[in-house]
Order: sequence, then structure tokens, then C-alpha cells
Amino acid sequence: MRPLFLALLADDSRYGYELKQSLEQEFGEMLPAMNAGQVYSTLARLERDGLVVGRSVEGDSRRKRMYELTEAGQAELSSWIEAPVPGARLKDEFFMKFVVVVAAGLAAPMKLIERQRREYLQSLRDLDAVLADGGKGPTAELMVEGAVLHLKAGLEWLDLIEQRLAVGAESA
Repeated sequence: MRPLFLALLADDSRYGYELKQSLEQEFGEMLPAMNAGQVYSTLARLERDGLVVGRSVEGDSRRKRMYELTEAGQAELSSWIEAPVPGARLKDEFFMKFVVVVAAGLAAPMKLIERQRREYLQSLRDLDAVLADGGKGPTAELMVEGAVLHLKAGLEWLDLIEQRLAVGAESA
């Protein structure tokens, strides 16, 4: 959330509530629910780290504060913008679980694969329903379509694991 807040503050100072509204407007229900406490604790950490500065609004009895980027905040934002997001996901929770559980003999490999496949297929159905609803906006549609592609790749990966297990069983 930190870099998103910095990006939203890049062009103008804003209240915490405005940041929350901007994110909700852009991402809708695709963004995990965010309460005001999360917003203000993130802003407090950004301020503590010297990336934003908050100023009290004079004459406001509710102690509203406007936040704006500092030079350090602008530098961190620029670094975030220019740095690509890592492409490889070597730390996959299912695969780590699969390797350890199978090695310890705690579950049958094919059962684990089948349960994971069912989870991916259900997630695909859920995402298809979100797309069928329409009216989510282009940002939400792209997020859902990206998630669909990842799930399809996950299904192919499960097929590959199954194939490797079958080859390993044949050679044993």
C-alpha cells in the first residue's frame, strides 16, 4: 500500500480519506477491504519514515490532516516506478506444501494435486462470474483477467507435476 499512497500523493496533497476513496474507486471490490485505521497507520509510518509530511487543517475540530510527498517520498516513488516487479515466483506456497508433505508421507501426492486443481477451477468459476457481472471497469477487468491467466498457468503446472510423478513411478 505504501507505494500506492505515494503515487496518489504525487500530484497533490490529500486527506487520508481521499486516498482510501481513490483506491476504492479505481479497484472497487478487487481491492481487499481497507478501513480508516489501516489508511492512517500507513500514513503515520510514511510520515515517520520521512516520505510524507502531514499538516493539520486549521480550524478543523476533527483534527483532519493533509498529506503530501517529501523529496525522500518522491525519490522512493521514482524508484518504485522504475523498478520492474519480479517476474519469477519461485516461492509457491502449494509447491512448498506439496514437497514437504509428500516427503514426510503425510498425504498422497495425487490427492494434494487434485484438491489444488479443484481450488483453481473453483477460483476460475468465481472470476468468470465477476467478469460476467460487467460494470466493474477496465482496471477490475484487467485484474480479473490477469488472475485468470495465472490460474490457467497453475492448472498447467499441476499437469506437469502429475506427468513428472508418473515418469518417476515408471522408472522406479
